[in-house]
Amino acid sequence: MHQKKFNLKITLLFVVSVFCLNAFSEDWNVPTEQKALNSYVKFDAAATQDGEAIYTKNCVSCHGNPSKGNSLKSLNPVPPDLASNKTQALTDGELFYILNTGRMIMPSFKNILSETERWKVIAYIRSFNKNYTQVLSKVDPNKSKLVKVKMMYDALTGKVNVNVKANKPTGTVSLKDAEIVLFVKRYFGRLQVDKTFRTDNEGKASFIFPNDLPGDKNGNLELIVKVNDNNYGEIESNAILKKGIPTDKPALTEKRAIWNIMAKAPFWILLTYFLGVSLVLAVFLYIGCNLYKLWKLGNV
Repeated sequence: MHQKKFNLKITLLFVVSVFCLNAFSEDWNVPTEQKALNSYVKFDAAATQDGEAIYTKNCVSCHGNPSKGNSLKSLNPVPPDLASNKTQALTDGELFYILNTGRMIMPSFKNILSETERWKVIAYIRSFNKNYTQVLSKVDPNKSKLVKVKMMYDALTGKVNVNVKANKPTGTVSLKDAEIVLFVKRYFGRLQVDKTFRTDNEGKASFIFPNDLPGDKNGNLELIVKVNDNNYGEIESNAILKKGIPTDKPALTEKRAIWNIMAKAPFWILLTYFLGVSLVLAVFLYIGCNLYKLWKLGNV
């Protein structure tokens, strides 16, 4: 009986593993409209240099250095060399979609990197293709400045209501069917609140807001709304909401701690440091004195 259960578990594990590997190794199913997407960021030397820094911080640990063949071989399948012919055959829109979406162990970078930063990563990838010629997007990135985001907390429903509109010369237009995400700023990043939504025909979306988030000493929380729209690009807006739990935590450098400045470092660390330095100096002094004695004996 136990043997049958064990065999069944092994079989299920094998089937799931094969399924996951197959799913990971399949080609990306990029929508047609995404394939034709082009960058409004010109892939010049400055963009390429910025893209290299972003790539080194976020991508090199798995994909390795382009054209070096040093991607992480312990992963199965092995992450592709992004200078390879297969990767370079993809359109800019396909590369952008992959960065946005992610899959399996590759994260989505849509909410990690800004839209401009994602395009700069692609600029760096394209720098390894001598035959590449960029086609710039006709979308005006300055259109995002026309968009205004309003946030309001409804105490009765416990929701944050967001309204997104664009102030065009011809009048105000609601951004309908735009992707919208709500975050709360934390010490080491952003915490997403509720799910990712699409705005309705009036450019509105509502997020259920938790009531147990720690804020500053006054209970303030910094909210960040991120909107992605096909016509107006990527928009971010910040607001302060006094809905957090008042928390008066001292700064990391306020008390004595190992990571603090010398004036507030623990006494035992200071004592150990100065004793160590003194010991090293004493050893050098001892060696110097003995060398001097030997030199004097040699000259007698």
